[in-house]
Amino acid sequence: MDAANPGLYGSQSMAGRLRRVLMRAAGSAMRGADAARWHYGPGFDAGRAAAQHGQLAEMVAETGAEILWLDDIENGLADSVFTHDPSLMTDHGALILRMGKPLRAPEPALHEAAYAALGIPILGRIEAPGQVEGGDCVWVDRTTLAVGRGVRTNQEGIRQLAAVLTPKGISVHGFDLPLWHGEEACLHLMSVVSPLADDLALVHAPLLPAAFYQMLKARGIRLVEGDAGEFASSNGLSLNVLPTAPREVIAVAGFPKTKAAMEAAGCTVRTFEADALCIACEGGPTCLTRPVLRA
Repeated sequence: MDAANPGLYGSQSMAGRLRRVLMRAAGSAMRGADAARWHYGPGFDAGRAAAQHGQLAEMVAETGAEILWLDDIENGLADSVFTHDPSLMTDHGALILRMGKPLRAPEPALHEAAYAALGIPILGRIEAPGQVEGGDCVWVDRTTLAVGRGVRTNQEGIRQLAAVLTPKGISVHGFDLPLWHGEEACLHLMSVVSPLADDLALVHAPLLPAAFYQMLKARGIRLVEGDAGEFASSNGLSLNVLPTAPREVIAVAGFPKTKAAMEAAGCTVRTFEADALCIACEGGPTCLTRPVLRA
């Protein structure tokens, strides 16, 4: 952690205890959202999505994590509730990313303004033509960052990430992702892997990049297979779980086989109803949170 702001920021782990997290309420952000424009499914309902988001926020707060709220204004940026994507936190400050989904282009500026107000330094920014979304970034350990290269994150973005992080002793590794459901759909690296602890991860192996799979195995990380049928029926949202501490996770309700697999691996799993928010909008509890401090 940077000595200039001890206890304020630092997150080079995917499953350390969550202490501070950036979120944005869905009530204003999603009000009046055009489902077709945002590529939301038929189950989207702005009012129900807001209520479900509120339940998630309550569950996060119950863990003792401090929620840092982005401004709650109606600015037409429906996807801004998915705060995981526009920035990446490190022990040295925040990286402001550049979105691969054009509709989300204004969102990184919201994060930069929030970090400035919080006294968190900006370590770097991804500039055009580079693209990186936070959902493609997975900390394998404190000095190793895996990045999915696909529709939302490109090679130039990965090159820029490496240029900023390598001098800090962090190695950046890019892995090719499949197209899966097409260019308009969202397949991030975190769509197919969710760390549950430093040595444990929930995966959908058929879509894992082979070289990334080999890296995880070589690091001694135990892989828990999510149920393939639940993965397919949820468009991957059954796999999107939020660790609030090692082996303590929040998941979307309705996927008992995947929940049982995590519990068999020693995890405590709490769930919330999220059909109108996560399932309909292609973003789970991890997507709805940007960890600022994990201890």
